Amino acid sequence: ATSTRPVQENALQRVLQLPVVSSTCETLQRKYSSTKESHPLMASVCAAYERGVQGAGALAMWGMEPVVRRLEPQCESFAVANNLACRGLDHLEEKIPALQYPVDK
Repeated sequence: ATSTRPVQENALQRVLQLPVVSSTCETLQRKYSSTKESHPLMASVCAAYERGVQGAGALAMWGMEPVVRRLEPQCESFAVANNLACRGLDHLEEKIPALQYPVDK
């Protein structure tokens, strides 16, 4: 049987879109936001942490650019690995139906 999924499918995006994963992320985000709003000291700590993460992320992207350029010729092997990961996800989704439900269910 042929797959109806897009050719450029990304295994990480698929994992993040699984209802069990996305609902867990949403729950954590809500708890983080409510904690930040209800505790002023925590809000200032969180703000400093968020600024640090943004700065570190920007620095990491800047540092990774040359590496990504060097790896571009090897993209085919990344595509093969991604394809294998997607097939593994197909198998997991088939064997574990609970992945298709939010955490509360």
